[in-house]
Amino acid sequence: MTSIRLFIVEDDRKIAEIQRRFVERLEKVELCGIAHTLADARDQIEIMEPDLILLDVYFPDGNGLDLLRELRAEDSGSDVILITAAKEVETLRSALRGGVFDYILKPLVFERLQEAVDRYREHMERLAALRHVAQEEVDALLPRSASESSHTTDQRLPKGIDALTLDKIREVMASGNHFSAEDLGGAIGASRTTARRYLEYLVGTGELTAEVTYGSVGRPERRYCVQTI
Repeated sequence: MTSIRLFIVEDDRKIAEIQRRFVERLEKVELCGIAHTLADARDQIEIMEPDLILLDVYFPDGNGLDLLRELRAEDSGSDVILITAAKEVETLRSALRGGVFDYILKPLVFERLQEAVDRYREHMERLAALRHVAQEEVDALLPRSASESSHTTDQRLPKGIDALTLDKIREVMASGNHFSAEDLGGAIGASRTTARRYLEYLVGTGELTAEVTYGSVGRPERRYCVQTI
């Protein structure tokens, strides 16, 4: 696809502005609108018909998951990435049942959004190139749920997640220290991008938590540690 037409649905205007600035940094992405209420989102989405929607969950006039279900019931061509502070498992389950392409926890970090949009672009390009469907192509196209536990050996891991690397990362994280993606990459001999992909996967499964800290120059950094009860 030449350019992804993206729409933001976020009630907090400051967060929406951050997302807008992030989107403007993405290559081949066109921001086609911003809505701060679900009612406004419904009207604009119907007119703009975006390829991809960044959707929050909690709004003064309703729940973003209701909008997600409406889009699916209408067979909308718009895909959805949920960006939310909601950490309840049931919210994640509802989002997965509704067919979200990705689920990102706030606070949003640019690199995580960039990774999600890049995967979406690759997904759509593979889909557009298909002429006949075989099981291998279907397996490659279907997004794997990051909420599924990887402890069970007969469960399929999402694409890009290797069981041996995952076990190595779990061993490092078991120390209880807080790691950035760069720290972890150095510890396991992998790139920062690779380390971040595994760390975000483990955040999705509930094994890790993430928080944003600010360094001496004020640059936000996402740091990860083992989830504690």
